[in-house]
Amino acid sequence: MLVTVMSSFVTEVLASSGKLEKDDLPCKISKLSRKVEETKEEVTDMINKKYVEFIPSMEGAEELLDQVETVSKDIDLLKSCIENEVQQNLHDAVTEYAKLKQQLEKNTAVIDLLQHLQEFDTAVEEYHRALQEKNYVVAAKQHGKARASVNALKAWKDAELPLVGALSSEITIQRENLIYHLGEEWQKLAVWKLPSTKTELTSVKSFLKTALHLNRGGSKGDESVPHALLPSILQALSIQGELHKKIKLFGQVLFKYMLKPLIIYPSLEVEVSSPPEQGAVLSMHCTETKADHPDPNQVYTKVLTVLKTLHEHVFDVSIDEKKMSEILGDLIWEEMSECIIRECLVHSIPANSSQLAEYSEVIKQTEDFESSLKKMGYLAADSADLLKYARNVNCHFASKKCQDVIVAARKLMTSEMHNTVKITPEYKLSIPKLPCPSGGEKERKESCKKSGHYDQQSLENEKQLGPNTLCLPVCRISESVQQLMDLAIQTLSEAVGSSPQCAVQLFYTVRNIFHLFYDVVPTYHKENFLKLPHLAAIQHNNCMFIAHHLLTLGFQFKPHLPLKDGVAYFVDLVPGYRRLGARCFVAQMNVQKAEMLERLSTARNFSNLDDEDNFSVASKAIRQVIHQLRRLGKVWQDVLPVNIYCKAIGTLLNTAISELVNKIMMLEDISNMDGERLRTLCQTIIEEGPLVFNPLPDENKNKKYQEEVPVYVKKWMTLKEISMVLNANLQEIVDRWAEGKGPLALEFSCNEMKSLIRALFKNTERRAAALAKIIK
Repeated sequence: MLVTVMSSFVTEVLASSGKLEKDDLPCKISKLSRKVEETKEEVTDMINKKYVEFIPSMEGAEELLDQVETVSKDIDLLKSCIENEVQQNLHDAVTEYAKLKQQLEKNTAVIDLLQHLQEFDTAVEEYHRALQEKNYVVAAKQHGKARASVNALKAWKDAELPLVGALSSEITIQRENLIYHLGEEWQKLAVWKLPSTKTELTSVKSFLKTALHLNRGGSKGDESVPHALLPSILQALSIQGELHKKIKLFGQVLFKYMLKPLIIYPSLEVEVSSPPEQGAVLSMHCTETKADHPDPNQVYTKVLTVLKTLHEHVFDVSIDEKKMSEILGDLIWEEMSECIIRECLVHSIPANSSQLAEYSEVIKQTEDFESSLKKMGYLAADSADLLKYARNVNCHFASKKCQDVIVAARKLMTSEMHNTVKITPEYKLSIPKLPCPSGGEKERKESCKKSGHYDQQSLENEKQLGPNTLCLPVCRISESVQQLMDLAIQTLSEAVGSSPQCAVQLFYTVRNIFHLFYDVVPTYHKENFLKLPHLAAIQHNNCMFIAHHLLTLGFQFKPHLPLKDGVAYFVDLVPGYRRLGARCFVAQMNVQKAEMLERLSTARNFSNLDDEDNFSVASKAIRQVIHQLRRLGKVWQDVLPVNIYCKAIGTLLNTAISELVNKIMMLEDISNMDGERLRTLCQTIIEEGPLVFNPLPDENKNKKYQEEVPVYVKKWMTLKEISMVLNANLQEIVDRWAEGKGPLALEFSCNEMKSLIRALFKNTERRAAALAKIIK
């Protein structure tokens, strides 16, 4: 079948070229096919006889071979004919067809070019006619057709450039002309009256000149106007791609000069008037009000007044199945909602938990506001930014409360610390009465009834603790720290009556207050703590005061807070506060010690005091030390607890005595004059040292602590003994040594005593005998 089809095709080609021989190719191929079949049968028969039937047929085989060769030659001849003649004729035919096709395409392109030119000319004429009739939609569509024709001409490769350039310029000019006319019409629809550009928009008065005149541009019921001009203008702007830009610019001006001021300023109001033959006028005026922040309902009313007026006169139009109000809403809603939240709703959050129930009214007003916007199309159906914020009032209340608390706490921490209040053992934190945990009080009473009088007697101890046990000693703390603790208690009390989430947030805010104090106060007042001993003592008391109340503060509120059992409350902060207070006071003590040692270093090692200058310098150093201690005693008086006061003054006095004793013990030769003057210096300290112990303002009460100087000054008896030695003879010294059992032996070692004797007395037999008795 395939051979027949191919032979027919070749026959047609050769026939069309006029070179087909007498017997056409199909006949030749048919004859060859028959010869091939006959030859095949004869060859098959011959092979069968030779190799199967074994019949000798040599002659027959040779004849068949000749027949096969003849057929092969005929096939080669036919093949040569096809390659030389048929293929050449096919190539010529294809070339001719390609030329005809190319000519046809060129003619078609020219026809398309002429058609585009005709369409362009028709569209431009229709455009001018529609523009004169103010049929802006038709004008915009015809301009679009003309632009499409020009774009089609630009795509044609062989288009004449001057012609296409001229048409492009014309279409651009006509587009600008159309946009200009549409812009003029748009300005007539919404005419702004704005404050001067030189005016700073920082007050209510700067917005009083703002006004907006609205005009529909044609009435639907007006028979003389076949189509309302407003939809025509907006539709034409949309076709030209300018509508979004116009509404965006309008929305920016609307928000900046009208909506935002109405939201921010409570005294600013909007007024709507309808002059004759005009749509509406929105103007601003000021009213008297004492409110610092606008009320949500007031803001919603003012914003809705503006947007409803715009909707009635301009934006209640659908363009391409989308309302104008929806386009405007998409452009201004995000910024406007953020402004309402920031300037209005944030300030409407209640200041305490008792007002949270009243906030439901604000939530209802917010819901109505968003519902009105959705009806007019300004807001998408699934949008609820303001409502979500209002409904999440508990979280916002907690955040606002926490922020206010932290700000107030930091203000107290950075305030002056000089103002103090006196704390007595009877002082207690003013914790408000808390509601009883459910069932707790009832169970406690039942337990008390069951225990009875017997259990009470069995648990009673004969030795009772004093009323002031575990109470703070009398001292002074900063007034700001007392206020800080009151703030913490007030915040925890707020947490008791709040929702679980809010309660947890407020609790951790109180913890953050104490963390903040730990970090801020030592850093902010660092220099003053080192320079001013008074402030260092107050800071010490502040830390101990806070640590003392943190021990029990958490447990007082634990039954009323929704916290897990593993929460540490405030107990974990106590060691850190104690270390903080001690570290601050120890740093001040080191500063005082350094000053004291520096003064004593000017005494020239207390040597050669027989020289008047040396004695004067040494005496001055001792007097300066006493004066320093008196000044510290006065500064710390009635500030530090009595025991801390006495320990601190005693430690500093002990430092001075140790330095003096060490310098005396280092002397190798002490003359009689030196001994007398050294004793004078020691006596000065012995007489005036106790007088620096004045922990209380009442002098009569201080005598007790002045008599207890040896308790607080370790080297006090050492000073007394060395003062006695400086004025004693050898026998008195030996007697006070008492073979290592006397008072001298309690303060000095054998070597120290022998070294002092050698410095005081000359080398004699009596000194040698005395030295021999200095043993233990």
